[in-house]
Amino acid sequence: MAVQQFTEWSGRPYDSDGARAVAHVTAELASNAITHGRLPGRDFRLTMRLLEEAVRIEVTDTRPERTLPATASGRGLLLVEAHATRWGSAVCDAYTKCVWADVRLRG
Repeated sequence: MAVQQFTEWSGRPYDSDGARAVAHVTAELASNAITHGRLPGRDFRLTMRLLEEAVRIEVTDTRPERTLPATASGRGLLLVEAHATRWGSAVCDAYTKCVWADVRLRG
């Protein structure tokens, strides 16, 4: 779904570098939410936003107390760092945290 949305917004093909970057980033952020950010009976939410020059991938989970370090740690977040132009996390409220990454639309 994320790659399909990216290709619709960007006009780039499914096998483009940008589409692959979206697939890798989405898979990693969702995997982290499933592994580290889930509570019984509560899942994560994937949101994509079209920005001026990028697509923002946001994964919101239910463990706000588990914040990310200032720099990437582990291979998965290194992949996010390699494919995204920017990424970070923010505590949304007492119940959720959002991890986001921007992937360029073109170029």
